[in-house]
Amino acid sequence: MRVVIQRVRKASVSIEGKEVASIDRGLMILLGIEHEDTAEDIDWLCGKIARLRIFDDEDDIMNLSITDIQGDALVVSQFTLHASTKKGNRPSYIRAARPESAIPLYEKFVSRLSQDIGSQVRTGEFGTMMDISLVNQGPVTILIDSKIRE
Repeated sequence: MRVVIQRVRKASVSIEGKEVASIDRGLMILLGIEHEDTAEDIDWLCGKIARLRIFDDEDDIMNLSITDIQGDALVVSQFTLHASTKKGNRPSYIRAARPESAIPLYEKFVSRLSQDIGSQVRTGEFGTMMDISLVNQGPVTILIDSKIRE
């Protein structure tokens, strides 16, 4: 499982021009699921995200987590995070999970993250073309892969 996490002032998802989800201060999370991902990846990754200290404290030091600031989270599925560009110029997505296995993992991820941060996580719509708008604060962008764990 791979995520791109962005610390945001606000973020939203629109489908066909209609806003379907939005958040204020918090995390915009792009989630890529591969066919080898399991519940263990979800548990580790959601715990890591909930404890990630990337929000400023009163001394302007990144020392607070999303739970500390009672921030919002917006999760959007993005299979292209597993793109391989090793061969040629057209990315291969062979490592990305098929919808029949990715959707249940996506739903479990959203549920577990909601538990871990103590508030409802907003989402896009799995498998749909979406427009994402956000104001990245910092900018702060973090990449995490549950298989690498660094």
